[in-house]
Amino acid sequence: MNTVENTDIHRVTIDNREFVLVGTAHISQESVETVKAVIQEENPDTVCIELDEQRHKALRNPRHWESLNLIQVIKQGQAPFLLANLALSSFQKRMGLQTGVKPGSELAAAAETAEELGKNVELVDREIRTTLLRAWRKAGLWKKLMLFSTLLASLFDSQELDEEELAKLRQTDTLSAMLDEMSEVLPTVKTTLVDERDSYMAHYIRQAPGEKVVAIVGAAHMPGILKKLSKNFSSEEISELSVVPEKTKLSKILPWLIPAIVVGLFIAGFMMGNTQQLTDAAVAWVLANGVLSALGALIALGHPLTILAAFVAAPITSLNPTIGAGFVTGLVQAYVAPPQVKDMEYVAEDIAKLSGWWRNRLTRVLLVFFLSSFGSAIGTMVAFGWLKDLF
Repeated sequence: MNTVENTDIHRVTIDNREFVLVGTAHISQESVETVKAVIQEENPDTVCIELDEQRHKALRNPRHWESLNLIQVIKQGQAPFLLANLALSSFQKRMGLQTGVKPGSELAAAAETAEELGKNVELVDREIRTTLLRAWRKAGLWKKLMLFSTLLASLFDSQELDEEELAKLRQTDTLSAMLDEMSEVLPTVKTTLVDERDSYMAHYIRQAPGEKVVAIVGAAHMPGILKKLSKNFSSEEISELSVVPEKTKLSKILPWLIPAIVVGLFIAGFMMGNTQQLTDAAVAWVLANGVLSALGALIALGHPLTILAAFVAAPITSLNPTIGAGFVTGLVQAYVAPPQVKDMEYVAEDIAKLSGWWRNRLTRVLLVFFLSSFGSAIGTMVAFGWLKDLF
């Protein structure tokens, strides 16, 4: 294998086939121009792009939010994934506002240029939902909390960048840079979010048809892909990277453990015949779950009916792990204050500002879902402590 480097462009020859890899920044106008120029000058048989089908459709159709059925998203249990996806997009969007370039512009430009020239286009990145679920399932409880806090912190990060930092951003993949920072404290997450994708993309770049292939990837992925491009991955190895791991036995049992203990305490109180103690326990359970879940809905600026639904539903759903308080409150909010056309049109712009998450009706539903669920979870722990004292 022969490799010749030229700034962000790497030329690799494997088995008499030429691969031209272009490392880009997702918020750099310079990357947009470079991508167009390389594809036009190299005239490849195939152009590989660091996108999956979902992200490709989103870039091609900025108004794709208008067709989103939010109620179906909640019913299908996809709200957490959508919220995480928007949190990551929010980080890139804010960085893009400071560089003046829409995130992913160079990837969209690569697809458009290749299609204009009649070239074959291959989307070589793993589905983002699979990537996020693999990261979540592989992480332990502490790492899940760290991952969650990092995503949450990205919503509140309003850092203004100076010219030196902006220049650095234009030379790197901002999202991957953030993930690299996370990897310092969460190596397992970094393996899933970055290293596995390097292997996945290297395999599909290698499998792309034609004697000359141009691949457009984020700069942070370039070292890993260059290292793995010459490796012959087996179909089993690649298939494994697309599998979402099953939940661990502990994660399956834990959601049922506290409800089982709580029900057991109530049964014990009933058997002892202490009516006052049983009443106090029921009031403690209802108030702790209901009030804190309702408070979460209130902080999310939920509709009054949504706040009431949180108070009523949380004490019940906390005893049934198959349905959460957020499922109920999210649906109620979506029904009584559904997103309007303008909310769908401007969601990409609104998530760039913290206030926009509350202003936009679509993201407000997701905030209601998350904050009422979080409040209910805290309420369950508080109530559990009270019940232990009562009994």
